[in-house]
Amino acid sequence: MAKKVQQVLKLNLPAGAATPAPPIGPILGQAGINMMEFLKQYNDETKDKRGQVIPADLIKQQLKLQKGSSDPKKDIVGELTIDQVKAIAEKKLPDLNTTNLENAINTVSGTARSMGVKVKE
Repeated sequence: MAKKVQQVLKLNLPAGAATPAPPIGPILGQAGINMMEFLKQYNDETKDKRGQVIPADLIKQQLKLQKGSSDPKKDIVGELTIDQVKAIAEKKLPDLNTTNLENAINTVSGTARSMGVKVKE
């Protein structure tokens, strides 16, 4: 019988290069997760995206940005079309906690806004 989910952790980890160093190690340890097994599986599955932190990096790559805005409400650093947001959402969909594309689009749009990126309808 499969184990029951006891806790959900949300971590922004560098793809293909996660290490047991803080803050990752202590978080996984407190949750009772076998740290080395998790990191090996994670790094193996994300090795083709090495160094990225998804979805923010997908937005930065799309706009060729180095970083987001330090004041996203006042300083807009770029603009995405809804088609670009949809493409990012489709790419990110398997990693999200939804199977609904509209919800994924809303998630990516929210991330973009928090980075100072405007989403054109």
